[in-house]
Amino acid sequence: MSQATWFIIAIVTYMLVMLAIGFWSYTKTTKYDDYVLADRGLHPFVAALSAGASDMSGWLLMGLPGALFVTGMSELWIGIGLLIGAWANWTWVAPKLRSYTEVANNSITLPSFFENRLRDKSRALRSVSAIIIIFFFTFYVSSGMVAGGRYFESTFGGEYLIGLLVVGAVTVCYTFVGGFLAVSYTDVVQGLMMFGALIIVPVMALITLDNPSDIFTWATENTYGPHEGGNPTYWSMISGVSAAAIIGNLAWGLGYFGQPHVVVRFMALRTPADAKQGRLIGIGWMFLCIVGATATAVIGTVFFSQNPDFSIVDQSAFETIFLDMARLLFHPLIAGLVLTAVLAAIMSTMSSQLLVVSSSLIEDLYKIFKKNLPSEKFLINLSRAMVVIVALLAAALAINPSDSILGLVGFAWAGFGSAFGPLMLASLYWKRLNVAGALSSMVIGAIVSTGWGMTGGSDIIYELVPGFLVSTIVLVVVSLLTSPPKPEILEEFDEATRLSKITKANPDLDISTAKEKISTGEVTDHS
Repeated sequence: MSQATWFIIAIVTYMLVMLAIGFWSYTKTTKYDDYVLADRGLHPFVAALSAGASDMSGWLLMGLPGALFVTGMSELWIGIGLLIGAWANWTWVAPKLRSYTEVANNSITLPSFFENRLRDKSRALRSVSAIIIIFFFTFYVSSGMVAGGRYFESTFGGEYLIGLLVVGAVTVCYTFVGGFLAVSYTDVVQGLMMFGALIIVPVMALITLDNPSDIFTWATENTYGPHEGGNPTYWSMISGVSAAAIIGNLAWGLGYFGQPHVVVRFMALRTPADAKQGRLIGIGWMFLCIVGATATAVIGTVFFSQNPDFSIVDQSAFETIFLDMARLLFHPLIAGLVLTAVLAAIMSTMSSQLLVVSSSLIEDLYKIFKKNLPSEKFLINLSRAMVVIVALLAAALAINPSDSILGLVGFAWAGFGSAFGPLMLASLYWKRLNVAGALSSMVIGAIVSTGWGMTGGSDIIYELVPGFLVSTIVLVVVSLLTSPPKPEILEEFDEATRLSKITKANPDLDISTAKEKISTGEVTDHS
């Protein structure tokens, strides 16, 4: 059989597994809360890998190895920033958000939490945050479909449109059928595939080298890739890199606090105490994946130089280095499974974003304007319909992708981080926060971040830095200049804080049980 045939067998097998998980999840989804948030029953292992897989996407397997291959270790600042940000997110946001969202009228989306947290009767906070999510994520999903089309083009030499439609259809199918549970469990499979591929490819490439120790000197002393005579600063993390660039790359970590498709995993945990185990698994997975991506780039400098018959297809950004090494090192069936890890990264992110957009459309827009709510079954089916509609809109945008669409996706991370990051932290840790401060911060953060990126400010420093900074200042100033929150809001804040502490000290307790034991005096803040 030809190489392409083996690749097709691997990809079809993978897609059938994804669909099987989707239909299994369908049998477990009977309520609307099941479809949107898995009824808050997510195991920390599932939550950790789901958050990681939906976050990293193709950047981890293509963008990062390519950048490290071309430039060197100075590109690692983004990875370091993301590791720090993810650790902080699991540590400071996950446990308290899990307890607070249940206390705050059982909020199941980020916009509903902001509204319930501040008792915003105007519905402005919920509506505006939902619109921000829907706008950015529609383009995000579109970029995933573009990536899927390009993947099929480069892997099989096939039609871009066919690849786009296949990737989009399978992702929509298992998201449509199984909801949050399907998205989470397919993310686990996809996360394990990404992890395995990023470990096995550089290890096998290292074994094939005549002298494995060459990896420590080759890039600086020998011609490779785009560098005639080598890259003397390859191992330096600061040479030729401005302080603003380092700060901007590290600031990627700030974006985690405001990413709806990441923090929703925290809301779905079984108990706040599960965040500790989730952090250990999630950060461990991320660290080893970044190590694997780095090793792929470093070993690749020697691998392709010492094998002149081998070449990297992408001779511009060298982002196909991982794909090319996998194709060259393994039997076509194994190579196909490894290459499918890139497809898994694309699809895991798309499915998470589709579900978040669908949830915002129903939970944060439809339900707040509908006086008489329909049945649970109707809401589930309506959510499924929204998944299809958003996917069709994203596909329409992806048919003829433009730089403006891809450019928006490039700073969507900064947009979410600026709009929701400061607000998330203040919602969990600052009692004085009020509606005026929250709404102003969210709108200004999105505007500053987007405007900064569109006007070329990102050439100076990453737009998340000014966006997050201005959003934080506006939040504090406006909150202090306007009326303080009402007593019942402060009481609920204290209750959420107390429950978070109690469940952390008593890992076997869920929120409902903790409330009962507090009322009977069986447990206290100091238990």
